[in-house]
Amino acid sequence: MPAAPSAAMAPPPSAAEHPTAASPESSPKSSPKSSLKQPPAAERVYAHVKQGVLERHYEGGTLLTEGELAEAVGVSRTPVREALLKLEVEGLLRLYPKKGALVLPVSAQEIADVVETRLLVETHSVRKAVPAPAGLIDRLTALLEQQREQAAAGDLAAAARTDRCFHAEIVRSGGNDILSRLYDQLRDRQLRMGVAVMHSHPDRIAKTLAEHEEILAALTAADADAAVDVVTRHVGWFQNLARGAAR
Repeated sequence: MPAAPSAAMAPPPSAAEHPTAASPESSPKSSPKSSLKQPPAAERVYAHVKQGVLERHYEGGTLLTEGELAEAVGVSRTPVREALLKLEVEGLLRLYPKKGALVLPVSAQEIADVVETRLLVETHSVRKAVPAPAGLIDRLTALLEQQREQAAAGDLAAAARTDRCFHAEIVRSGGNDILSRLYDQLRDRQLRMGVAVMHSHPDRIAKTLAEHEEILAALTAADADAAVDVVTRHVGWFQNLARGAAR
């Protein structure tokens, strides 16, 4: 169980960083129809907080208060409570009555569980992907180049999202919808872990890109054993975080 929440808080993401979190006042007043297109208040708060947690604008151990979130998104406290309850169910927050919501750190057990599930799904999927159709090779090549550009620009959150897409593309290529949905359930945890890893291990992004190149090369060469070996090494590296300090 986490320690009692501290009062220290990271600054909330700005509306410029997170368009979905923009307050009603920031919307162009010259367009009366724009307000009709806004999602419900609770959904805006949910998107704002979730993105902040996944991209580490709100780090583990940060205490979020209803008042601050309501002001940041431009809503009343009622939809804030609704959004926080939903995020607690998803395992990202823990609510403390009359205090706020604590952003839960990524635990060593969570890392171990995600790695175990990823290895089971991804080693099976990459072997099944051989021989890889030209369309899959093209999509993976484009994603690899996109991730390379994002890393060069220092956009670690975007690079983490593309990393996840690279692997999900291989899983989806197998045509097993049930397996794809199972893998999609790991999405938020993978994104949060991926951003954390890139911040705490700056050299890891170069290794990630190199290993993605190896996976792509093995699929292009129709070498299933080599592809499985690289995926096992690539995903298994995260076990290092489970054995040490997890951030």
